[in-house]
Amino acid sequence: MHRTTLGDFELTIVTDGNYYLDGGSMFGVVPKPLWEKKFPADSTNRLHVAMNSLAIRTGDHTILIETGAGNKLPDKTRRIFGNEERLLANLEAAGFAPEDFDIVINTHLHFDHAGWNTTRRADGVLVPTFPRARYYYQRGELAHAHQQHERDRVSYLTDNYDPLVANGQAILLDGAAEIVPGIRVQLFPGHTAHHQAVLIQSQNKKAAYVGDLIPTSAHIHPTWVMAYDLSPIDCIDNRHRYYKEAIPERWLTVFTHDPVTPWSYISRDTSGRYLPEPVAPPVVPVSLTPSIEPR
Repeated sequence: MHRTTLGDFELTIVTDGNYYLDGGSMFGVVPKPLWEKKFPADSTNRLHVAMNSLAIRTGDHTILIETGAGNKLPDKTRRIFGNEERLLANLEAAGFAPEDFDIVINTHLHFDHAGWNTTRRADGVLVPTFPRARYYYQRGELAHAHQQHERDRVSYLTDNYDPLVANGQAILLDGAAEIVPGIRVQLFPGHTAHHQAVLIQSQNKKAAYVGDLIPTSAHIHPTWVMAYDLSPIDCIDNRHRYYKEAIPERWLTVFTHDPVTPWSYISRDTSGRYLPEPVAPPVVPVSLTPSIEPR
């Protein structure tokens, strides 16, 4: 977990821990000898990737972007992914309580991005994990989740979002919107048709939580897209669209699935290659409870 400031805002990376994803799925048609130089796989071709959330204190609001995989996955799914369910413990270690948050934003509603939206009590009842929060996601993303298409229905668990619609805590968005001053969302389709990024600005400093548009720093090259992306061409085009502003304006880019580099600036070298740059001034590392070692 890392913490830095952006103008008047405080930004903190807090993780739900790591989990395993297939390396070929993460890099699609990119040959393994190329991507493994940037992100080594284990003996079964799995990558141990992160679920990074971003907590923001603006002075008026406390905002959480993305909520990891949560604690409601079926036992078989837990065994497959090896997820660690660490978000609440790590939020506490970083100085946050669930009641602190008045806004939660999901870039999309896949299980590894919206899992802690709700939690299941010991008596089996589903409750919002962040009881004071309004939850923001796209209406079109919710409609696709309800479609339960055979291509990606495994990624959507209704317990993560439908209870919040039913109790009125969900705010359904129709495209770009300002959430509060300095925090807005903008559509960057490709991974899903209604995938949104969260754009952050304070005192002319800018950052972006781009979700699965650019899942790790190893995916910075525009064509290194995932097999999980529903529309790879849209993903490529929207990366170029993102870079057109993010590079010259020096946006701090947050990578949702990078276990080593949770954020960086993005630049291009003289040969045109896209590169992650270290954050300067240095972020302040904060000790959290140890992550479980890879099995």
